This record gives sequence, C-alpha cells and structure tokens, in this order.
Amino acid sequence: MALSDRPTERHRQVAGLFTDRVRGTDRWDAPAPVAGWTARDVVRHLTDWFPAFLAAGAGIELPARPSVDDDPVAAWQAHSGSVQAILDDPETVHRSLSNPHLGTLPLDAAIDQFYTADVFMHTWDLARATGQDDRLDADFCAQLLGGLEPMEEILRSSGQYGPRVAVRDGADVQARLIGFIGRDPYWTA
Repeated sequence: MALSDRPTERHRQVAGLFTDRVRGTDRWDAPAPVAGWTARDVVRHLTDWFPAFLAAGAGIELPARPSVDDDPVAAWQAHSGSVQAILDDPETVHRSLSNPHLGTLPLDAAIDQFYTADVFMHTWDLARATGQDDRLDADFCAQLLGGLEPMEEILRSSGQYGPRVAVRDGADVQARLIGFIGRDPYWTA
C-alpha cells in the first residue's frame, strides 16, 4: 500500500497500521527491540511524548485517555483518534507549531514530520515484539532515511537514536532505516 503524501491521510494510514498491530498484541510484556522496552512501552512512548510536544508548540491539549497500564488498546485508540481529529479539523491548515529547536512549521507538516514518522518506525518495533507482520512501506522508508541521514550527527547527539546498526550488504531500504535508527533489523524476540 502506497502512503499518501498528505499529512492527514498519511497519519490515517500509518496510525491505522499501528492500530492493527496494537489490536493484534496479546502479550504486552513481550520484549521489544528497544533495549529495556516491552510491547506496552512502545505504545506508552507514542502516547506520552506527543501531547507535551503539541501543547508546548501549538497550545493544543489532547483529551485525557485511558492509562496504557490499564488498557493499552483503548489508550492508543483514544490518543490516535485525538490526533486524527486535529488533522481532520479544517482550521489546522491555518495553525502552526513553534519549537526553539525547529522553528515554526505548519501544524499538519510538524505532526507528519515528527509524530507520524515516529509511529511509522515504531510500528516495526511493536510488530517485531509481538510476532506480527513487520513490513513497512518501502517508499516511505526511503523518504525517511533520505531525510534522516544528512542529520545523523545531530540525531545521534540528541540521544533520541541509538548507534547505527550495521546491515548486510544489499539490505533493503526497510532494514537500512531500522539499522539507521539504532535497531537491529534482524532482531527477534
């Protein structure tokens, strides 16, 4: 499935795939490819960091959601639905997000660049942790890798990405992206 280049639709597609993996998870304590994380922690990460980023940069407060500890499926669905509602709001095209490190960006582009891309990459983590289909859209993998590689030094120094993991010669673009963000693309639980 090719992903849309429109932030609203791309989020709907990426979040939908992640939702499928969330619904397909039956062991929330399964180890994830991120050191020290479980499947539940993958969901926790996505539902915890973005609300503060959105509030600080755009003044938007997401509604309260169920606890990831109590019900990770409900927590994710509520969170994802709230983000989609922002993107679907016709006023979003007139809003921006400001950040001292990033400058000011259109709100939909900021959500797409920082959040939707994060959901996309963490879909692999959750799928691998839970033994589900981990295939990602190759074109979007290539787009992300092409955008991240020129910023490698900045990304590594930020602490948001672990050291690059070497991949086999001739590895596909998904394996190269996963290795770039500090995961072993050959990791199994």
